[in-house]
Amino acid sequence: MDSSLVGRGALSLRGLAVDPPLFNAPMAGLSHSAMRRLFLHFGGVGCFFTEMLAAKRLPSENPNRSALVKRTDAESPLAYQLLAATPDELLPAIKVAAGVGAEVIDINFGCPAPPIRRMGGGSKLMESAEAAALLFSSARAATDLPLTAKVRLGETLDEGYLRDFVLMLEGCGADLITVHGRLRGEGYGRPPRWDWIGKVKSWVEIPVVGNGSIFSVDDGRRALEISGCDGLMVGRGAITRPWLFSELANGLYGKELSVKTPNLPDIYSKFAALLVESFKEHQRLIRLKAFTQYFSKNFPFGHNMAMRVGGAKSWDDAMLRAEEFFKSADPDFKGWGSMEKSEG
Repeated sequence: MDSSLVGRGALSLRGLAVDPPLFNAPMAGLSHSAMRRLFLHFGGVGCFFTEMLAAKRLPSENPNRSALVKRTDAESPLAYQLLAATPDELLPAIKVAAGVGAEVIDINFGCPAPPIRRMGGGSKLMESAEAAALLFSSARAATDLPLTAKVRLGETLDEGYLRDFVLMLEGCGADLITVHGRLRGEGYGRPPRWDWIGKVKSWVEIPVVGNGSIFSVDDGRRALEISGCDGLMVGRGAITRPWLFSELANGLYGKELSVKTPNLPDIYSKFAALLVESFKEHQRLIRLKAFTQYFSKNFPFGHNMAMRVGGAKSWDDAMLRAEEFFKSADPDFKGWGSMEKSEG
């Protein structure tokens, strides 16, 4: 283990400790309460994130029922990531998020999805530093909570523009910036540019968190070594392997979390149970299918599992299809019923 990396330790955001400096990425349909509690089961997340929430929609959500807002006390600290194009959209949502216990407010400046850009939010805001500054400074004036921003590298590799943009965010009161190390038009096939995240780190005084294609401790170590950033945000790698945060916490930040050999059917069953606790059937079925697309990558022929569960018409059908796949993939797995008996 590289002791120089371990020594970085916790981040402090307006007195809020983030230890270790590991964050789950906001992912649509995946960064919900059940997923966060599955991460919590293994440990290692220093600050949880909601999925990206449309600010204009948030004031109409019922905090006790909404799949988007719902949380438990254990999911702490929790950052609510908000998507907005104007202060008029953003400020009521900040009030709602604070009212349901948000410990951090994060503003999205990085989403490249065309519908989001058409409404003027996400990465579209990075094309207008003036509009972005108005939005962020309005948010800063509206809350004393830690206020953070998530950005991409921009439209092109323009060092001067990116430098001015992140310095603007810092000047408007950002407490932390997360940088996804790709340009707006670049997909996952392009490796993240950790050297450019390092440039952002060198320009600002506030903490910088790096994001992009962290699937292992070695990936995380390389990212920290190249960029010098203060922490990591992990998305797809942690959905696929929910115990990854505990491995990163141990391997990069000197924690001593127990990391047992994962029992994949057991993890899937636990996640399904958390979905049942959190959502109505149609809501949980959609989320189970989304999770299965990633989790199935743990198996040599996992695409068969993803396709079969993806084609299920009901919750019971999906669970039966998953059970049949696990039986074929793991000779020690005897079905959900045998798990219940052994646990009892």
